[in-house]
Amino acid sequence: MSNIASTLRAAVVGSGPSGFYSAEALFRLTEFPFEVDVFDRLPVPYGLVRYGVAPDHQNIKAVIKTYEKTAANPKFAFFGNVELGRDVTLDDLRARYDLVFLATGCAADRHLGIAGEDLAGNYAATEFVAWYNGHPDYRDRSFPIEHSRAVVVGVGNVAMDVTRILLKNRDELAKSDIDEHALAALRATAVSEVVLLGRRGAAQAAFAPKEIKEIGDLADVDLAVDPADAAASEAELAAADVDAKKNVEYLLARAAAGPGTRPKRARLKMLASPVEVLGNNGRVAGVRIERNRLIEKNGQFAAVGTGVFETIECGAVFRSIGYHGIAIPSVPFDAKLGRIPNHNGRVLAASGGQVLQGVYCAGWIKRGPTGLVGTNKPDAQESVRMAAEDLAAGAVTTGGKPSRDDIRAWLQAKGIRATNFADWKKLDALEQERGRAAGKVRRKLVGTDEMLKALG
Repeated sequence: MSNIASTLRAAVVGSGPSGFYSAEALFRLTEFPFEVDVFDRLPVPYGLVRYGVAPDHQNIKAVIKTYEKTAANPKFAFFGNVELGRDVTLDDLRARYDLVFLATGCAADRHLGIAGEDLAGNYAATEFVAWYNGHPDYRDRSFPIEHSRAVVVGVGNVAMDVTRILLKNRDELAKSDIDEHALAALRATAVSEVVLLGRRGAAQAAFAPKEIKEIGDLADVDLAVDPADAAASEAELAAADVDAKKNVEYLLARAAAGPGTRPKRARLKMLASPVEVLGNNGRVAGVRIERNRLIEKNGQFAAVGTGVFETIECGAVFRSIGYHGIAIPSVPFDAKLGRIPNHNGRVLAASGGQVLQGVYCAGWIKRGPTGLVGTNKPDAQESVRMAAEDLAAGAVTTGGKPSRDDIRAWLQAKGIRATNFADWKKLDALEQERGRAAGKVRRKLVGTDEMLKALG
């Protein structure tokens, strides 16, 4: 302990859940007093909560109140509009902080790897979600759908969000914080049916029970499930967890209720894999699927094709088969796994390589895109424990780091207009005021230039 500076300085890159949970955990290390500077490439904080959680899930976004408590700590500071790899490098931060935590998330999508993916109308669910949430990177995107049917590939919670937003009553959506341009585009679509494709069976579906039930509870929408797609064998149920069993029970009940007669429909099709996206004049016109069967090995169930094919006519395909990390200049990256190479949060120079002293990671970029918002809390706590162990063992060189004012001056000298948390509170109040005037929860400012202009 004698070699540890009285107050340590930590940089956290990324202000989503894992970034804030990392900062919170660092503040709880009473044996190692920390100042924590949180960086984000956008001028505003909260990452996945602001731009990934569906606009009609305001109860989930309420977790921001917890992050505000962390930000209220006088030893916390926010540096927005500062991008790692563009404005600063990892070596820059390592030279100026005792510890660096990388919590940059997974922003890219996984591809299906089948013919026809280059056709217009083949969309990434990740981009669609960011677009309707008003993410600056996707403000100019469009998702035209001229056909009455869309296909969503995947049955995770993001797939549920995409399906719900496509089918939900637009006037109900208008009250949320959905981007206004996105809402106008959704009003213009002709989509009345969404087909969800799940590669395996009902007992292996990744959606949470409340997510599938939320689709079943939509006004003017029927959740149609074929009895064969809801069924699960005794072996599958024996291997299933509590949520999976709830899913099967719910889907069986929906199947027994019949397809319904409401004007809109979400149709769940399990044991089905897309093998080709079909086109007409360069646009998506349908999906060719192969029906699957399950094979069991050591309690695990894998899908294999049966050689039976079907064609589903549609005007759009949304692939929702997982997120993937993006390589950042100056930061180690495992392209195959799509995340930063690490061991329990300690960042490695390369997969299987040496530990980078004083550098850690947390969240999706550490473990992959799994779990819910709250899953990032124990994940971040584990990484902070690794840092505490390293500090206690003298494995990290500390002390002699520049002050927070020095960091501000350094960024200013580089010509970077870094925003702070007071700036965010100003933007937050403005967005809520704009929302009240429009009868919404909030009306977001979309675009970095728009945000900075509002700050003056």
